[in-house]
Amino acid sequence: MVRLHVKHNDESQFLYDTTVTVPVEELVKEVTAIYNGRLKVSRICSEIEELAEHGVTLPPNMQGLADEQIEELKLKDEWGTKCMPSGGSVYKKDEIGRRNGHAPNDSMKNVFLKTVDEAKALMSKKQLEANVSLTMDMVNDALDQLRGAVMIVYPMELPPHDPIRLEFENNEDLSGTQAGQMVIEESNAQLWWAGKELLRKHKLVDYVGKNEKTKIVVKIQKRGHGAPAREPALSDEQQKQMMLHFYKRQEELKKLEEDEDVSYMNSDWADSSSLKRQFQGVKDIKWRPG
Repeated sequence: MVRLHVKHNDESQFLYDTTVTVPVEELVKEVTAIYNGRLKVSRICSEIEELAEHGVTLPPNMQGLADEQIEELKLKDEWGTKCMPSGGSVYKKDEIGRRNGHAPNDSMKNVFLKTVDEAKALMSKKQLEANVSLTMDMVNDALDQLRGAVMIVYPMELPPHDPIRLEFENNEDLSGTQAGQMVIEESNAQLWWAGKELLRKHKLVDYVGKNEKTKIVVKIQKRGHGAPAREPALSDEQQKQMMLHFYKRQEELKKLEEDEDVSYMNSDWADSSSLKRQFQGVKDIKWRPG
């Protein structure tokens, strides 16, 4: 088993297990799918949190308008009455005018928030710290959990323009958004290791050798960005420990130098009264209580 520590830029993303015999073409597809899948889960979680607070999204032509503008333009949210949450709604006005304000009640809201926490935990970078590798099955499990929560609270489905529904149907439009900039299309993805691009026509064994018990740090990025910066020889933690050791050593040497500078003061020859006491016969006399 070869373990890949996947990074994007200098930020750790997840661990992925594979074998040395895997074609790089297949490896790029799998790693890119998991990378983009984690982003999708994150986007859906963010939208579901907003859904839990302010209800479904308004039609695009009503978003951002004040109530007076909607009334003046005689616009109507036909989906607002069709898509009411199970158990009734609680009105919580969306100040930015993106959602209709008919939020789920506390019970249904908790269904959303609990599921979001579970999905986030499944995709969390803490999995990397716990030495848990990510798979596409785990990404799909997180998506299924979120989809199930939406079906519980909104069994009639969300409006066709709602971003959560669009995400589940893979019809999301991320053009012109920061979220869209983060996505890496599989056809445009590259994996780099040790300053070398892993070319799709090769197999992983061509780069790392035949040892299955190998762990490497790979970086995923978009084609055309050039070679990413090499990984430092020492991790941040190792550098901190080295600097701490160096500082302690410097302090020890400094203390030794100070001790050496004044140690002669304890010598007999440095005692200005030593000769006088010797003539008086009172040298090395020790006093003790009677």
